Amino acid sequence: MEAEKIISIDTKHYKENISRRNLAEKIFNVILLISVLFGLLMLTVLIIDIAVGGIAWVRPELFENYHSRKPENAGMKSAIAGSIIVILLTGLFSFPVGVGAAIYLEEYAPKNRLTDFINLNINNLAGVPSIVYGMLGLVVFGRMFGLFSKDSWFVNLFNIPIESGATGGWKFFLFDIPWLEIHLPFGRSMVAGALTMSLLILPIVIIASREAIRAVPPSIREGGYALGTTKWHVIGTLVLPIAFPGILTGMILSLSRAIGETAPLIIMGAFTYVPFLPKTVWDQFTVIPIQIYNWITLPQPEYRVHLAAAGILVLLVILFLMNGIAIYLRKKFEIKW
Repeated sequence: MEAEKIISIDTKHYKENISRRNLAEKIFNVILLISVLFGLLMLTVLIIDIAVGGIAWVRPELFENYHSRKPENAGMKSAIAGSIIVILLTGLFSFPVGVGAAIYLEEYAPKNRLTDFINLNINNLAGVPSIVYGMLGLVVFGRMFGLFSKDSWFVNLFNIPIESGATGGWKFFLFDIPWLEIHLPFGRSMVAGALTMSLLILPIVIIASREAIRAVPPSIREGGYALGTTKWHVIGTLVLPIAFPGILTGMILSLSRAIGETAPLIIMGAFTYVPFLPKTVWDQFTVIPIQIYNWITLPQPEYRVHLAAAGILVLLVILFLMNGIAIYLRKKFEIKW
């Protein structure tokens, strides 16, 4: 009798505990749903406000003209071209380095303190404010620590011919090919901007690529080894093709972040007004976010409200296209087994 009483009490306590947990879970789900709906509502309100102010100004002049003193003639032709070239160069620089680092850390690196230290720093670098990368890019790529200035010990030691100008510099041709010229330091060029943005997204590319490689089942690797092939052949023919959709998605999403960054390029030295299209990757440049920032700082409402909103709409369309391409490529190259 006493045992039945104890069992009855325990069952009652168990049911009350389950009821409290179910109630807490429902409340938490409602809070999460409200949070998501609130975020979507604010995003919708912002997009509608931008569309109302800028949709009428998204016209051919916006893509065909440069910045002008007259708002009705102002455009962002050089900014669009600069953004496209900088993002292409950023992908060219960051993809092989990021994927190569991910392959090494995931497949070849030994599990020791040095590897743990590298992993910790990669994760920490992914959260560093973007303006810090701008200052780093200015010193490393834009000025190269002043090594190529006229009074530098490096120039005097090796008798490097320095170009005339306030900042100096050295230009030479790679493999003696005229169109493969190299400028040192990189200065305020698109190469410096792309390398700065590569530093910004490189930790994200490495983390995304490692996760994609790690998601490949170990049985795939073991099957390749069972056939007597080498480790690199297993990685190149089995692991990477399976992980490629995830790697590509992480790369495109990282570039989507880079195309909207302003602070690193302003610190690095990108221009707010460029009345020409770049002819080489060593030319001065501007990008869409900087052009929008320039318009917002002007007092006329046509610039501050309408043209800035139109530029934001163009940037949003580019971002949506990049994300759509990422989804399409992920589905296209996805391997199912």
